[in-house]
Amino acid sequence: METLHATIECEQPQPDLYKFVGRINIYGGTEDTIARPLGSENLLLRGATLKNTERVFGVAIYTGMETKMALNYQSKSQKRSAVEKSMNAYLIVYLCILISKALINTVLKYVWQSESSRDEPWYNQKTDSERQRHLLIRAFTDFLAFMVLFNYIIPVSMYVTVEMQKFLGSYFLTWDEEMFDETIGEGPLVNTSDLNEELGQEREDLFFRALCLCHTVQVKDEDNIDGERKSSQSGKSSVYISSSPDEVALVEGIQRLGYTFLKLKDNYLEICNRENEIERFELLHVLTFDSVRRRMSVIEGLRTLCVAYKRFTQEEYEDVDKLLKRAQLALQDREKKLAESYEQIEQNLILLGATAVEDRLQEKAADTIESLQKAGIKVWVLTGDKMETAAATCYACKLFRRTTQLLELTTKKIEEQSLHDVLFELSKTVLRHSESLPRDNFSGFSTDFQDYGLIIDGAALSLIMKPREDGSSTNYREVFLDICRNCNAVLCCRMAPLQKAQIVKLIKTSRERPITLAIGDGANDVSMILEAHVGIGIIGKEGRQAARNSDYAIPKFKHLKKMLLVHGHFYYVRIAELVQYFFYKNVCFIFPQFLYQFFCGFSQQPLYDTAYLTLYNISFTSLPILLYSLIEQHVSMEMLKRDPTLYRDIAKNALLRWRLFIYWTFLGLFDAVVFFFGAYFLFDNATVTSNGQVSAEGNLRQRN
Repeated sequence: METLHATIECEQPQPDLYKFVGRINIYGGTEDTIARPLGSENLLLRGATLKNTERVFGVAIYTGMETKMALNYQSKSQKRSAVEKSMNAYLIVYLCILISKALINTVLKYVWQSESSRDEPWYNQKTDSERQRHLLIRAFTDFLAFMVLFNYIIPVSMYVTVEMQKFLGSYFLTWDEEMFDETIGEGPLVNTSDLNEELGQEREDLFFRALCLCHTVQVKDEDNIDGERKSSQSGKSSVYISSSPDEVALVEGIQRLGYTFLKLKDNYLEICNRENEIERFELLHVLTFDSVRRRMSVIEGLRTLCVAYKRFTQEEYEDVDKLLKRAQLALQDREKKLAESYEQIEQNLILLGATAVEDRLQEKAADTIESLQKAGIKVWVLTGDKMETAAATCYACKLFRRTTQLLELTTKKIEEQSLHDVLFELSKTVLRHSESLPRDNFSGFSTDFQDYGLIIDGAALSLIMKPREDGSSTNYREVFLDICRNCNAVLCCRMAPLQKAQIVKLIKTSRERPITLAIGDGANDVSMILEAHVGIGIIGKEGRQAARNSDYAIPKFKHLKKMLLVHGHFYYVRIAELVQYFFYKNVCFIFPQFLYQFFCGFSQQPLYDTAYLTLYNISFTSLPILLYSLIEQHVSMEMLKRDPTLYRDIAKNALLRWRLFIYWTFLGLFDAVVFFFGAYFLFDNATVTSNGQVSAEGNLRQRN
């Protein structure tokens, strides 16, 4: 390493975690320069942990704010919950109340002092120069003094308490033993606690995305126990781990035929054949998978691949090698050049056969979706699979039922008719039955109306989203959304990653402004997870990209039920009551201060002692409600899991609506009046005078 002389050329910093284009040039004395391509497999991200190897030699490429992690942090849009938006709106109202109270007291002070017998109280200790200032200056000074006096009506400590509640409350999710998965040895993860209460805000006209309903299953035999396969060579147990379940299936399949994959090291494959002889093969090039060259799906319900090969002569391989190296060393448009190279190479292939890996429904997937629909959540499925396979999955998980009338918005239909005709024909069909349809029936469990399910493919969606000069694209999007609103379930198949994010954004910006939740388990789902209000990743076998980029991560799809219906319910109820209580207690505390000014000549005298003013928000009222907001369970967990319809009671920010906010505010005003005048009339006797002093006659009476 000391004698190494090399330079590294790479692209400008960009936020894509899974893309890196670079080249290393190694200079060795009189020899020619050796150039090698660098890709994402050569890049270690900031915060990466070194495993399975003792050491690596590296050089810093990007530092500081140019690292991919820093760029991703900047590029992600800030997600704000409905509770936070309500808090900010209520705060503006209370700020207006504060200004109004200060203004009213300032005006009343000068009205009261307009009589010659009344002047500035002596205990305010104002000098003659201050008394002789211009009226406007004195009024402005008094206005600021009243602002300081009444500023406790603004619950500044509420934001600190809310953040503490969210942070501490998130541990209840990670500590949930029912959501711990033994097979992977992990439980739920909370990547952000700012959206805890948002888990309780999905509703019938809101849209939820479910992509990972299935998981890949490999058949076990007597040599494969609990994922461990016994090597015929060493007798030791070994586990083949891959981000692709298809690779695992192929490795297990060839072992059943007597060939055991041993290792891949230094671009050499080692395989133990039927005669227990080790064969070594040099790995020359790998044409990596991408979402454009998609896998073939020819058997319904199975992940299928076609396996083919092509023989090269030495001369042909040298041409191919030069072609690939030229594309791999390119710093500009490397992906495009590689795709063109792959296209030239992957021609005239000889078919070997097909593989099929079973995609079974995950455990309790159907029950989870049924519970979500009962809770009033609109369920969408976004997938890259073909229509037949995706539809079969939707029937298996009970998203589509026997009574569901399927409406197709596909390329085939558009070729037979125009996009305009297909859209408006579907719109006429669903809207004919929607006039008498109550909004709560969107869950799809009433038998009084026709049950519709919409199927749309990626090509049709592209036509709908395509901008047009005549402005008809906006009209098409609105018609498409109207159709979706009147369908109980929507299936989007053959979707590219960008299209998934486009659908999420389309729903978010619709006129209802619904709260969206996206869930996925692969790298193709990252874009929609980042776009949705709440993103949930499933910790699966196909990588952890979705889990890393999500707001929350769960081991299995079935855990979504408890996460939303139980934890989401509790989070929202607790935080909503905490917010309402903070505004209530501050009104109770500061309105007597306002009333007291009518009895002290508007002299800006505080009603409370300084120590009480300091401790009221810090300890007297903040800590009890914080504890309450962490452990309160107004309904048992079992009841919430058993009756998903309880989820509807808190949807659409039900506990933080303006009607309830006004109720809590007037309740605080009423209690403040009771506190103030209750104490006033209690002490209004011959012993204590109205100015707070004790009369001498009263003292004599007490002595008698």
